[in-house]
Amino acid sequence: MRILPLALAAASLWAQSPSASESKTVGGKTVSISYNSPRVNGRAGKLFGKDGRIGQDPGYPVWRAGVNAATKFHTDADLKIGSLDVPKGDYTLFVDLSDPNVWQLIVNKQTGQWGLRYDKAQDLGRVPMAMAKPPALVENLKYTLTESGAGALKLTLEWENAGGSVQITVK
Repeated sequence: MRILPLALAAASLWAQSPSASESKTVGGKTVSISYNSPRVNGRAGKLFGKDGRIGQDPGYPVWRAGVNAATKFHTDADLKIGSLDVPKGDYTLFVDLSDPNVWQLIVNKQTGQWGLRYDKAQDLGRVPMAMAKPPALVENLKYTLTESGAGALKLTLEWENAGGSVQITVK
């Protein structure tokens, strides 16, 4: 009966990285993010950096910023993310961690891929993220969209003891 222990182990891993989503409606238009949220799971201080767990991914320093399937980003409106013009549609989000003091949010035109399949040629563009350490350890990776004025949102990504954000303006 080796199947039962394997099934329990697989179920345990799945439970540690639940699917999650974040969505906001601004001016009648929806912006949404769908992702799988990994847990720190006792690895605080061992995730970021070239010697950390993320540094072991084959695409490093580009990080899929989630687990399993790539992080999906959808907008019903044309946007400006930082200084990047983003037409309405579907995209994939990645983060370039080359500089730990200034992450780069990558908006990629390829969709539906597994999280580790990153194609730089498909980048719509990159924008620097404002870095801020969360007030406490963030166990589950999370994206938040918060209203920040008329027709504007702030996208924030936090995990462990790190976080970055970028302004989004609905055109």
